[in-house]
Amino acid sequence: MNENRFRRWSETLIPTLREEPQEAEIASHMLMLRAGLIRRLAGGLYTFLPLGLRALRKVERIVREEMDRAGAIEILMPALQPREIWDQSGRYDLMGPTMFRLRDRQERDMVLGPTHEEVITDLAAREVKSYRQLPKTFYQIQTKFRDEIRPRFGLMRAKEFIMKDGYSFGRDWEDADRSYQTMYDAYTRIFQRCGLRFKVVEADTGAIGGKSSHEFMALADAGEDGLVECDSCAYAANLERAERAATAGGGALPMPPGEQKSAPREVATPGRKSIEAVSSFLQCAPGRLIKTLIYLVQPRRERHGGTPPPPRAPVAVLVPGDRDVNETKLARRLNAAAVALADDATIEQTTGAPVGFVGPIGLHIPIYADASLKGARGAVTGANKADTHLLDVALERDATVTAYEDLCVVRDGDGCPRCQGTLRGGRGIEVGHVFKLGTKYADCFDASYLDANGQKQVSIMGCYGIGVTRTLQAVVEQSRDADGIIWPLAVAPYRVIVLPLNPAQAPCREAAVRLADSLEEMGVDVLLDDREERPGVKFKDADLVGFPVRVVVGEKSLAQNSVEVRTRTDKQCVLIRLEEAPARIAGMCRV
Repeated sequence: MNENRFRRWSETLIPTLREEPQEAEIASHMLMLRAGLIRRLAGGLYTFLPLGLRALRKVERIVREEMDRAGAIEILMPALQPREIWDQSGRYDLMGPTMFRLRDRQERDMVLGPTHEEVITDLAAREVKSYRQLPKTFYQIQTKFRDEIRPRFGLMRAKEFIMKDGYSFGRDWEDADRSYQTMYDAYTRIFQRCGLRFKVVEADTGAIGGKSSHEFMALADAGEDGLVECDSCAYAANLERAERAATAGGGALPMPPGEQKSAPREVATPGRKSIEAVSSFLQCAPGRLIKTLIYLVQPRRERHGGTPPPPRAPVAVLVPGDRDVNETKLARRLNAAAVALADDATIEQTTGAPVGFVGPIGLHIPIYADASLKGARGAVTGANKADTHLLDVALERDATVTAYEDLCVVRDGDGCPRCQGTLRGGRGIEVGHVFKLGTKYADCFDASYLDANGQKQVSIMGCYGIGVTRTLQAVVEQSRDADGIIWPLAVAPYRVIVLPLNPAQAPCREAAVRLADSLEEMGVDVLLDDREERPGVKFKDADLVGFPVRVVVGEKSLAQNSVEVRTRTDKQCVLIRLEEAPARIAGMCRV
């Protein structure tokens, strides 16, 4: 039995792997498996092993400390929730198959919570009655469940994950704005303490809803989310939200000033349905074409509850041929609950043309064009007739456009919407998201209070989430090299590994134990590698796991009354005398 307070390698479970696991999809996923941090149970489901759990708890501690520092109040809400509250908010149908649904033995419909806006607002509606109780911010660190259609990248997109979610309630928008800024600042401190390189970007509110939001993106080439930032000003946004400076003409051939005289003329394009095929056949740039897409738009419900959703209606969406529609921006511009590309039968019924030959001229449905197409002339469009396109189209003259809006996906090199700068693309991992919710949920649950005059007022809400498990993997994705993980001190499972080269020899073993014991007494979490393995194996494992400080105790160094110390980021070892070692090493471990 170990009488010392430090942990020995032989007493825990650290199943390191020499080979790269076949299931690994990105570097951080591979390293977390190889370093023995996690193990897969099924798609999107992972067990945290001892080292992984220690690192996870350290991330949680940082989150908890900063939330408490910001004045938030910790609570714990049920993961299992009744369907009724989701019907009350109108999100039971909106969440769709992403939500895990089940029934209890009384045949009552239940869900496993993907988030907790409904639960917290129901609680506030019951318990917060007076302006004297406001503002308040509540938070929890808890497991969430989402039935991802394709779980991947390890902890990045899992079916079960740990999130810190927080919710603020204020008397007015001034309260709400202050709470939002407080959480924004707290998030900045959290991710700085975790050692992440991150960017804060404007974001879409999505299914959460609300007035505005920002995402905290850990910068990484393997990130699932695209982002852009201006090279001249502070503007940055994820691709769902990003805007661009529209360039008139949308890529159509430049025309002289004045009215375009020639009317559109038909040209046969047999079998050419794609932008690439048409532009190649007509020998013109793809940007000269106007892409016409038919979408079905689901309007938002006027009332929450069990009323059936309004029917979907078709609209036409026009973008330059070399651009893609940003469906998130489209839904937001149309104030729609959802938008989806129409099926082939609906397209033909609506336009009279098969897919690939649809154009805006003569359509009897609303037409929304990207702002860059305003004034476009000399363009090519579908003719709403099989195997036929139109040349010399002047959009404002020949079609009835309902509105010109920013509808395209932004890309690298576009103009900044805030200044004269240029947008540059990148990728990131969303680790945090803050929302200004307004009264979306407070209205549904009557989360109101009496003001100083005894008048009933609705609370203004905010919502704040951090993917705790995702943050942990984002650290690994950013902090690594060819040999393994490079843990920042604040989240390392152990800050020091003491590595006796020959633990069977009493002097070596006893010196290592004394050093580990002294470090533990000084508050440094330390792991003693007491395995009777070859030094090369121990060194490789130490680098793979990524301990910030490695201390080697061997015969040669002991002969000089010293130990060898090396940091994970420095390949050079230094000799430190035994009597100085605890204090020197502890100093290296301070955050």
